[in-house]
Amino acid sequence: MGAGTGMLVVETIAKIRRAYFVQKKPIKAICREYRLSRKVVRKVIRSEATEFHYERGRQPLPRIDPWREQIGGILLANEGKPRRERLTLIRVFEELRGLGYEGGYDSVRRYAKAWRVARGAAMAEAYVPLSFAPGEAYQFDWSHEIVLINGVTVTVKVAHVRLCHSRMLFVRAYPRETQEMVFDAHNRAFAFFKGTCTRGMYDNMKTAVETVFVGKDRQFNRRFLRMCGHYLVEPTACTPAAGWEKGQVENQVGVVRERFFTQRLRVASYEELNAWLLDRCVAYAKAHRHPELADCTIWQAFEAERPQLVPIAGPFDGFHATQAAVSKTCLVRFDNNKYSVASCAVGRPVEIQAYADRIVIRQDGAIVGQHGRRFGRGETIYNPWHYVPVLARKPGALRNRAPFNRHVPRARLPLGLRRRRGWRPPPPPPSPRTALRNLRQIVADERSAGREPPHVKSAK
Repeated sequence: MGAGTGMLVVETIAKIRRAYFVQKKPIKAICREYRLSRKVVRKVIRSEATEFHYERGRQPLPRIDPWREQIGGILLANEGKPRRERLTLIRVFEELRGLGYEGGYDSVRRYAKAWRVARGAAMAEAYVPLSFAPGEAYQFDWSHEIVLINGVTVTVKVAHVRLCHSRMLFVRAYPRETQEMVFDAHNRAFAFFKGTCTRGMYDNMKTAVETVFVGKDRQFNRRFLRMCGHYLVEPTACTPAAGWEKGQVENQVGVVRERFFTQRLRVASYEELNAWLLDRCVAYAKAHRHPELADCTIWQAFEAERPQLVPIAGPFDGFHATQAAVSKTCLVRFDNNKYSVASCAVGRPVEIQAYADRIVIRQDGAIVGQHGRRFGRGETIYNPWHYVPVLARKPGALRNRAPFNRHVPRARLPLGLRRRRGWRPPPPPPSPRTALRNLRQIVADERSAGREPPHVKSAK
């Protein structure tokens, strides 16, 4: 019948081979029995194959073939555009029709799909192993984790620092990813490492990079460059969407999430959480082998690398500065909260220096207020010493004294305490003039002892 070998099934091939090699039948008899051509039977016997596959050498594309170069050029240019500016396949088809293409849309769609598959295979992701000398580089990144702080579910921002040679890790949690948190994370990491590296590797986070140019050129933030200059670090930013350029810290994010934050942590404060994370970093480094130096742990490799680190002179004064106006109630607003300042600062602008854990308020270089930083909303933080000079002129304000509510005993106790046995009513509150006289006496006693009253110390 002249049937092609591509139509033979495995069972027919097996029957031909058994008839010729086992039953010793001639080729002519096999052709007559299975209604096959001599060419097919000879090929099965000579090739000794048990299965045949048909593979087309070239797919004929009568409509697309003359347009291969134009379609390839359009698709390649389309890939280089931003995602929002890329043409759909319908638009590509319409452009081709405008150039004279007479084929259908399905032919263009199939060709574009095959073109993408071939291009993806040619550009398959492959990586070059990286090697770092001791003290050469570190990598920095952020991650978001969920913990329970004082019974409230909170998404914390975790700063990751990793030494590239020894693989030593440092992890610390913060409520924000702002620039002062970046500075504090570097200060604490370098203090823990007892040194730093000559090069730091970052992604293009806004707290460090202001403008991304072509290639590796970047315009770094001025304050961020001051920190790098303080620690003698050369900052390097990765290519956008190329996380493999700092793959060590990217891998650290997954390890820390799996080993440190699963199950969900329950802590009372950020201080407790960060102390626990530091202990876990040290325990992990002491328990795990170095991936390249198989005869030592990560901690041992870190101890060997530590003498090669660049010495640090001290922490960087890392704060975020902003200008603010002082209200007539001696308050400044920052980050949705209000903080008190000395009464002498009313009517003139001040500079707020926001650190990761505190707020320092300066006017003409002098400190006029300092408080522990709050991250809630709508809070008012007072220091009663800021209002003592005001009371000298307005003693009647002491009766409804908001800044002194936490520092002067109230006249009444809660109802539950009143019902307790042995309760005695408290003495009546002093008059405003008496309370003012007492405050003045405290100030005089402090000065006679050679101490200035704590005008800027945050009230606890």
